[in-house]
Amino acid sequence: LVSFRAAACQRGAMGDPPTWAPRQAVGAERWVRQGGDSTHLRRRVASPDWGAAIERLSRTTGLGGAAMEAMRAVDRAEFVPGDGSPYLDAPQRIGHSATISAPHMHAMALNILSENLRVGCRALDVGSGSGYLSAAMALMVGASGHVIGIDYLEPLVALSRRNVAKSHSDLLESGRLRLECGDGWKGCPKDAPFDAIHVGAAAVDVPQALIDQLKSGGRMVIPVGPAGGDQHFMQVDKDDMGKAWIKQLGNVVYVPLVRIPD
Repeated sequence: LVSFRAAACQRGAMGDPPTWAPRQAVGAERWVRQGGDSTHLRRRVASPDWGAAIERLSRTTGLGGAAMEAMRAVDRAEFVPGDGSPYLDAPQRIGHSATISAPHMHAMALNILSENLRVGCRALDVGSGSGYLSAAMALMVGASGHVIGIDYLEPLVALSRRNVAKSHSDLLESGRLRLECGDGWKGCPKDAPFDAIHVGAAAVDVPQALIDQLKSGGRMVIPVGPAGGDQHFMQVDKDDMGKAWIKQLGNVVYVPLVRIPD
């Protein structure tokens, strides 16, 4: 799907973002959510191969902090078909003419959005596909946060729900993560405004609807450019006066963001 070459939520009474600490368990390492408002959450960590891949991403992309631990806690193998290579740093086909992005792109997106994915934040994942990044974002925002993932194909939405349910069904059951069918060009106005928006497909220009749905202090990352042409990974920040500031981060190659006909 992609190749890259190259304002935070209020804390208030929620305190510092939670940390993650390893605990030994029979047959698998587990992570216990500590601090924040979701101390009951317990996460199965991926295989040693995924752990090693995360360490490599840390060295090559600067992945760290809550973003790193969220990716570590979501096993990519549960989001890639059995005949794929889940721990390879490359896009993988997931069916329905769609792919899951390369891990380094997920790492970059979470790093850039991390200040806007603190506990209690609200986020939108446009073109949620396999559901991988939506799940990682939901872990980052904690039990008091909310993440909506939208995709234009109902079969992909159903697939993403099954993927997430393998080890993180509580995210869906609690409503912290909602995966649904929608038009990425229109976003999700009923749940706006958002602290963070991630777009996983290339738009020919930045959709005004998504800019409108950013909070003041919010941040969006989105690939922009025509299918088969020059595309750029863009960062959009909205200031306290509601003005959007756009910064180009690097060249990318994404599938187009599909617009659903009215």
